[in-house]
Amino acid sequence: MKRVIVDFKKLNKEILEMLVEKFPNGYDSKDIIVFRNAQNEIIEAVEVRTEDTMYLVKVSKRLADTMENYDEDDDTFDDDERTEETPEMADEDADDDY
Repeated sequence: MKRVIVDFKKLNKEILEMLVEKFPNGYDSKDIIVFRNAQNEIIEAVEVRTEDTMYLVKVSKRLADTMENYDEDDDTFDDDERTEETPEMADEDADDDY
């Protein structure tokens, strides 16, 4: 399974929709996964999965606000600006357990 670390700035509409669906009332501290990235920095993220990809979305105040204010019928979420860069890829050989 491919693992992708996604920063809020690179969040696209598809991933945001998965987050809102999985965490309709927002995420709690028990939903947060803590791990170290390749630069040995501590990362806090919430996980959403597709059939072939695990997305670890970095936790931030802006993420929580965006999820809270997201309306599926609202076209104000502009993912064109956020998808210009490729999300950071996690080490695919690492263990699946965090």
